[in-house]
Amino acid sequence: MIMAPGLRKVALVTHVVSSVGSLGAVAAFLALAIVGLASQDDRVVRSAYVAAEVLARVVIAPLVLASLLSGLVQSLGTAWGLFRHYWVLAKFLLTLLVLVVLLLQVKGIVYVGVASLGTTMSNTDLLDLRRSLVVHAAGGLVVLLVTTALSVYKPRGMTPYGWRRHHRPSTGES
Repeated sequence: MIMAPGLRKVALVTHVVSSVGSLGAVAAFLALAIVGLASQDDRVVRSAYVAAEVLARVVIAPLVLASLLSGLVQSLGTAWGLFRHYWVLAKFLLTLLVLVVLLLQVKGIVYVGVASLGTTMSNTDLLDLRRSLVVHAAGGLVVLLVTTALSVYKPRGMTPYGWRRHHRPSTGES
């Protein structure tokens, strides 16, 4: 099923904006997580984790979900297909991985955000969880950079399904 050109462009813009937006939002979250982990100022630590929690719930999660769904629409509505090229399938699976890991981390992110609203938060409070936020954000950023590179370079290589579809005999009359 191929989308009309106007609809295809709207879907493409939606996908690019949500994908690049999620990349930037994860980078901002990583910066906040690093500041929260490294700062000696209690006010800065509390502010960083409150901001990170809001950013994760209100910006990152919706953007990653929009990127996943708009990528699915793009792949199913264009000649690229979801299962024809390895790079398209890899992008979809990597974005799905980012979303799943994010959803698994939301509870911890919210917990740190709420805990930071307390009167004090020392450098040793929730240290493992705070380190985890940095590690997961850095990993998510790397994965999103890989998906961006795949979009730009579009490495060659068709899946067996894509190869069969591409090389099947035409059914049209001459």
